Amino acid sequence: MSKTLLSGNEAIARGAFEAGVRVAAAYPGTPSTEILEFLAKYPGVYAEWSVNEKVALEVAIGGSLAGARSLAAMKHVGLNVAADPLMTASYVGGKGGLVIVTADDPGMHSSQNEQDNRHYARLAKVPMLEPSDSREAKDYIITAFRLSEEYDTPVLVRTTTRIAHARSTVELGEREEHEPEGFVSNHQKYVMIPAHARKRHLLVEERMARLNAFAESTLLNRVEWNSREIGIITSGVSYQYVKEVCPEASVLKLGLLYPLPRKLIEDFARKVKQLFVVEELDPFIEDQVRMLGFSPLGKERFPITGELTPALVAKGLFGETKTVMPSPVDDLPLRPPVLCPGCPHRGVFHILKKLKCTVFGDIGCYTLGVLPPLAALDTCICMGAGIGNALGHEKAIDDGRPVVAVIGDSTFVHSGITGLINIVYNRGHSTVLILDNATTAMTGHQDHPATGRTLQSQPTFLLPLEDLARAIGIKDVTVVDPRRLAQTERALKSALANPEPSVIIARCPCVLIAKKQEIKPLAVDEEKCAGCGLCLRLGCPGLGIAGSGGATRKRKVKINAALCQACGLCEQVCTSKAISRISPD
Repeated sequence: MSKTLLSGNEAIARGAFEAGVRVAAAYPGTPSTEILEFLAKYPGVYAEWSVNEKVALEVAIGGSLAGARSLAAMKHVGLNVAADPLMTASYVGGKGGLVIVTADDPGMHSSQNEQDNRHYARLAKVPMLEPSDSREAKDYIITAFRLSEEYDTPVLVRTTTRIAHARSTVELGEREEHEPEGFVSNHQKYVMIPAHARKRHLLVEERMARLNAFAESTLLNRVEWNSREIGIITSGVSYQYVKEVCPEASVLKLGLLYPLPRKLIEDFARKVKQLFVVEELDPFIEDQVRMLGFSPLGKERFPITGELTPALVAKGLFGETKTVMPSPVDDLPLRPPVLCPGCPHRGVFHILKKLKCTVFGDIGCYTLGVLPPLAALDTCICMGAGIGNALGHEKAIDDGRPVVAVIGDSTFVHSGITGLINIVYNRGHSTVLILDNATTAMTGHQDHPATGRTLQSQPTFLLPLEDLARAIGIKDVTVVDPRRLAQTERALKSALANPEPSVIIARCPCVLIAKKQEIKPLAVDEEKCAGCGLCLRLGCPGLGIAGSGGATRKRKVKINAALCQACGLCEQVCTSKAISRISPD
């Protein structure tokens, strides 16, 4: 066996491979995306990007029912989408092991909320494991498949952003093959009509009783005895912080988060003088410890929002008296998120703001359209919500402002199609703007059904979005190049004037995946530049102010040749004709 450094996501993929996984499905979402990207490279594994997380879990369930070890992976909000099959999968169980990875995002590095998905284990009545480093990430996945088959249950494995992306040493093992035996019909087990489901619910409760007994004896939960002045119950990455700032404390490390080992907790709590519970987000462990009759120090000492850090853990344990590590450099320049130079979305938001539209947005790169100077996005709820939001607004009030729903191509396939059908069915007239950049850009450029390629790089049918819109019942469908501002503005004005529902597909590949050709950067003729600042309203990082001092309206604009992608948007908005593709002498 060899050892290597792996990220948590790499380790999860490796664990799935070694466990003999045959079917793996996911929808990309940070911090879980890389799991499937790495797993797809292993031989003997079928891996796919599904159209959404619900479908991904349903694919994994199908693989499990055929007797193949199967895995579904998603970020925390993805499990909301997949919750419907998860709840019934708990009743159905499986045949081959079924493991669902849910990656939480404390601190919301790339998410619209920081929900605590540990609650899903209790809601679905399925076991949940949580690794605290990459080694455990690999090992816990293998253990999860064994538990799934032994207890006939789906198993949740929870990671967080730090565990998913941090690297630590992992010992590599060999793949353990599990030949699927094939599906065997069993109506009582697999067909959840009420008469069957009532019986299966009783079996779920019996399973929970057996899992409660397992929780008391498994090595996934362990006590590390040191000084009994302080006892800390913890899990996941919080365990690493506890060991760093308080190595002298006794620790109950929980690898099995649900069900919790009640007797082990009671024994530990009685043997320490002062009891703490250190966990990120909700008091999931703390509340259950309190239900056992103990009064640990928890969320009154440690924040309920955001990520924990060693410094926050030290503060919660000791106040301000213990230094953990030197302070990081605090004079770095701010780097706010921004649409890339040459992004084809930028011109669309410029026009939406110009037309004073109410814009119902969605999850993806285009959410950055909310930031100044564009400031052209009004809502962002969840995947696909913008289309339903637009119809609801339309039915509630006509305030005189044009209403547009904005959604990306991948997100449209994920959960926008049903919303568009709903507009047609309910006689709406909303305009839906699909920003088609030929990829799932925000999570790192993954393919989807409208790109014509699978996760494993096989050519496949390319879903034509305009044909789909027409098949749904949209008669007014227009395809534009969003880099051509006049064309895009005309199309949008026409769609907004139409009393029928309309779809505009703004199609241009993401600048980061487009074939690279020699780019001749644009340049500013300072003699012609009026210093009006119109081009700066595009918010392009490649545009800046020449020189310093004076009011913005009186200062000349410059173009950073290293960033310029020659998209031409600034050239089109410049009324002074000061920007051109040929550098002035």
